[in-house]
Amino acid sequence: MSIDKEAIKYHVRGILEALGNDPEREGLIETPDRVARMYEEVFEGINYTNEEIAAMFNKCFEHSSGSEDMVIVRDINAFSYCEHHMALMYDMKITVAYLPKDKVLGLSKIARIADMITKRLQLQERIGNDIAQVMQMVTDSPDVAVLIEANHSCMTARGIKNATAKTYTATLRGAFETRQDLQNRLYSR
Repeated sequence: MSIDKEAIKYHVRGILEALGNDPEREGLIETPDRVARMYEEVFEGINYTNEEIAAMFNKCFEHSSGSEDMVIVRDINAFSYCEHHMALMYDMKITVAYLPKDKVLGLSKIARIADMITKRLQLQERIGNDIAQVMQMVTDSPDVAVLIEANHSCMTARGIKNATAKTYTATLRGAFETRQDLQNRLYSR
């Protein structure tokens, strides 16, 4: 599926008119084109399945420690857009952890996976599930955890307008679901 920039421009122009604005006034003339280019960038992940993302970022290295080493990448900065209001999820911090089996994933690929997954109309809960699924595919490890903290503008800028509310989600797979010792290591700083 590809993003139809011409359709976006057409509809953004209609939204501007519906809001009572003149799309031909100086400040708005290029707005439909700017929004279409922005959407192409911020929704890039819509173009790819989880399997395709796994294939794009599958840069692994051999790992043979035999121990329960845990790889944790904390505070991956991201943002996304909620599918309910198309509202921004911002100040998002993502933590991804896994227990390597026979291979480890290049660290930058973990951040790239999170980045591509967030570039979709999403729910925060689905972001965690999708990142965990891609990590399991790439690492061949069933033991994956994804923690996400984010502000949602559908809560901070509209509706309840609670500027301090944050949403936390935890996606735990494999041993992270059942083992308290792994959860303690994951949640400790």
